[in-house]
Amino acid sequence: MASGGQNERDAGWMRQALDLARRAEAQGEVPVGAVMVREGQVVGRGWNQTITLNDPSAHAEILALRDAGRRLGNYRLPGCKLYVTLEPCCMCAGAMIHARLARVVYGAADPKTGAAGGRFQVLGDPAHNHRITVEGGCLAEPCGQLLKSFFRDRRAGGNAQSGVEE
Repeated sequence: MASGGQNERDAGWMRQALDLARRAEAQGEVPVGAVMVREGQVVGRGWNQTITLNDPSAHAEILALRDAGRRLGNYRLPGCKLYVTLEPCCMCAGAMIHARLARVVYGAADPKTGAAGGRFQVLGDPAHNHRITVEGGCLAEPCGQLLKSFFRDRRAGGNAQSGVEE
């Protein structure tokens, strides 16, 4: 269990990830944002841009990993912590393991495709040679509400044009 001070720091980073999720939403993307932190400094940022970039791998987490890799000059990111507004999917979880992240903190759980215990247990699978500390539920309510309102609005207006799927 994280200490009170750790919870406050986590919430601060998650608020930054939420700001990036809102940026994704403003672009018509599923509102997910991610912030990569090392030694108390932001070293990577990302928000969903699959539609904008015509790239199915352009999830917030992947873009934050790429940004951090460029900034740090390494594909391995030991000591880095990723804050993401939605539980990572299998693709993103695999990339996190390969990057050797120290910790992942997510907001809203994803019971359909989450890979940190929501649907799958990719991040916690003991078969991997690297272990990542995972904590879910940080600012879960605002993270979840942003997603729920996005999809509610899409259903009300039709989502076929945007290419957005639930």
